[in-house]
Amino acid sequence: MVNLRFSGVLALGLGLAAAPALQAQGFGASLALGDDAVFVGEGLNVREPGYVYVFARNAQGAWERTQKLEASDAEPNDHFGRSLAYAGGSLLVGTTVRNESTGAVYVFERDASGQWSERAILTAPDGAAGDALGRVMATDGQTVLASTWAHQDSRGAVYVYERDGSGTWTQTAKLMGSDIGPEGLFGMSLAVNGDRILVGAPTQGDNTGVVYAFHRENGTWTETGKLQPAAVGPNSRFGTGVALRDGEALIGAQTHNQFRGTAFRFTLDEATGQWSEAEAVPPFDGGDPGLQYGVTVAYNGDEQWIAAPGVNGFAGGAYILRSSDTIKLVAPDGQPQEGFANTFDVRGDRALVGLPGDDFGLGAVMVFERSGGAWTAASDRLVGDEPAGLDAITGDQVDCGTDGKAAIFDCQQVDILSFLPVQQIGGSRGVEVNDVWGWTDPESGREYALVGRYDGTSFIDITNPGAPRYLGNLALHEGANPNVWRDIKVYQDHAFIVSDGAGPHGMQVFDLTRLRDVGSEPVEFTEDAHYDRIASAHNIVINENTGFAYAVGVNSGGETCGGGLHMIDIRQPTEPQFVGCFQDMETGNQRTGYSHDAQCVVYHGPDTEHQGKEICLGSNETALSIADVSDKDNPIALSHASYPNVAYTHQGWLDDQHEYFYMNDEGDEQSGLVDHTRTLVWDVKDLDDPILVNEYLGPSRSIDHNLYVKGDLMYQSNYVSGLRIVDISDRANPREVGFFDTVPWSDDPVFDGSWSNYPFFESGTLVVTSGKEGVFLLKKRDRPIS
Repeated sequence: MVNLRFSGVLALGLGLAAAPALQAQGFGASLALGDDAVFVGEGLNVREPGYVYVFARNAQGAWERTQKLEASDAEPNDHFGRSLAYAGGSLLVGTTVRNESTGAVYVFERDASGQWSERAILTAPDGAAGDALGRVMATDGQTVLASTWAHQDSRGAVYVYERDGSGTWTQTAKLMGSDIGPEGLFGMSLAVNGDRILVGAPTQGDNTGVVYAFHRENGTWTETGKLQPAAVGPNSRFGTGVALRDGEALIGAQTHNQFRGTAFRFTLDEATGQWSEAEAVPPFDGGDPGLQYGVTVAYNGDEQWIAAPGVNGFAGGAYILRSSDTIKLVAPDGQPQEGFANTFDVRGDRALVGLPGDDFGLGAVMVFERSGGAWTAASDRLVGDEPAGLDAITGDQVDCGTDGKAAIFDCQQVDILSFLPVQQIGGSRGVEVNDVWGWTDPESGREYALVGRYDGTSFIDITNPGAPRYLGNLALHEGANPNVWRDIKVYQDHAFIVSDGAGPHGMQVFDLTRLRDVGSEPVEFTEDAHYDRIASAHNIVINENTGFAYAVGVNSGGETCGGGLHMIDIRQPTEPQFVGCFQDMETGNQRTGYSHDAQCVVYHGPDTEHQGKEICLGSNETALSIADVSDKDNPIALSHASYPNVAYTHQGWLDDQHEYFYMNDEGDEQSGLVDHTRTLVWDVKDLDDPILVNEYLGPSRSIDHNLYVKGDLMYQSNYVSGLRIVDISDRANPREVGFFDTVPWSDDPVFDGSWSNYPFFESGTLVVTSGKEGVFLLKKRDRPIS
């Protein structure tokens, strides 16, 4: 018997650079091949429990779902299905969040009717809250290993379960590395074959990594040595993937050699019981930096399967090594960040391959079958259920009551005018909304919300906010890739749209007056012009007073300006012209002047030296950057300033008098640098010497995102705590006066929920986007709730 694979650890989970995509649901992040069925875990649901889907072939030979399993004590966000192992008729399911994250392994077996049902729950006798038992599992059909990485200060441990003659699974051993230290994460990868076990600890020794070998003799498991090739060093992460068969081991080092990754083969001396390095097995085509070859490995007869998530822009792929040849298996229509083959299970002529990043993180799975040595997809992709969306709210206004609720949403001084879920404004499976901007038709006074999605832009007439009309969609530019980031601004009745990480997207220009004549909606619109001097861009900034746009965070091609200000003359909106770059080389993580976002204005503040000049205030990853860009041929850096506990300087906005600048840091909450949402208050009355005068800490601990200022109010989109309305009448001392929580079931510092808001409509309608949920039209109360 051979160990098929361990439940692969995505680079995202390891905190690596250029990680694969979202895993919003986790469908396909754990897999198991049964005798006549396949099992797919979906362990990352937040509002629902985790599930395991069972698929079997129907009479026509197609794979169809036959069951959807959950724990007998299921709860939302229980991570049921985080790992799977199929062992001779038993399906074992890791559930890491059960019992205050002590974790457990659920055992399912098939009854006489052919249905799978829960029979037992396996736990660790010495398990403690936070251990998360069941994060990774492996089996050889008779023995099951289940690991907990967090045990004893994240040293980690592996529990061994075996089945007795009556079919009952019982813990028979607990394994720990003899010299494993805190944060060693012993058990991040596992393999078992009869009386041999290998356990990976890829973070041990400054991420050098090591694999521990165990042998069973007279029923007792004993550590017999450690495997580590001579070539690895810090940041190689040797042991991210392990596979074992009689007398041989295949072990991946995912980040070795500039993240290319390498696999190493070891052989066992049966006489001494010692393992020795036999050879390195690098990618046959050399591989590019970032390939991460070796994250998951497996033996299948004469084949060696090695996953490489970095193939084709993180579309992902698997290298299959055979005695006769080596092939690369990829998804037939693979897209960037799908994560194909990050997880797989393979046995004989069948392979189950996960794509946990497919459909923007909802995930999918492909079944492959081998014939004549060639692996071909046996069916369409297998998918799980799309998360249940929220119901639309239209018609009557839903007031924020004295109980602090508007419908299911927590609130204070903010009422719901209406709500449209993502699916009702053009969103397909897995699509979320991101940025939002607004346009008021100067002829009719009608108001429109321009809402970014992963795959396009939605146009919504919100003139009657209780009955918003979805008018249509502008798809992303032809040849571009859907992605998380989209940004929109408006000038002279035209929308200017960019997208980050989208390949050759450029800047789309759309004539908004076309929205006046929409009759039978929704309409599939086309762009009116396209600017191709950039490829992807993180954001677009427009100074409506001068007619200049500034693309920031430009990447993937074109004139990137180091990620700084790429300046564009848009005074003729459908004929944009490049006019220059600006970079403050003292800022940005790479010191290229990268600007994540900016605000550019004709300055009318108290600094007489710069009045009337075009000034840009950039949020440049590491600092606030202030520049005079009046002369596009000779832009001038005026100043830059950092602040305590910098994580990622994100975005900001001036007050109406151009005296104070309010800025957020997108990384400080999640990294633990602050314990509440933090807003940085800058006194910019002297543009050459900005002074940090306060750090306003909000009442929640969620991550802050886009904020805007209108009069004496600041409107903050703070991810899972939603829209926060902050009084800044005392400019240096903000205080919250209202909120609307778009994600009331979570308050964690995670990247989810409200991305942005638009508070500038004369009507007072507030447009708020919330990723998985959709678009909220809200109204702040002018008087307290009575």
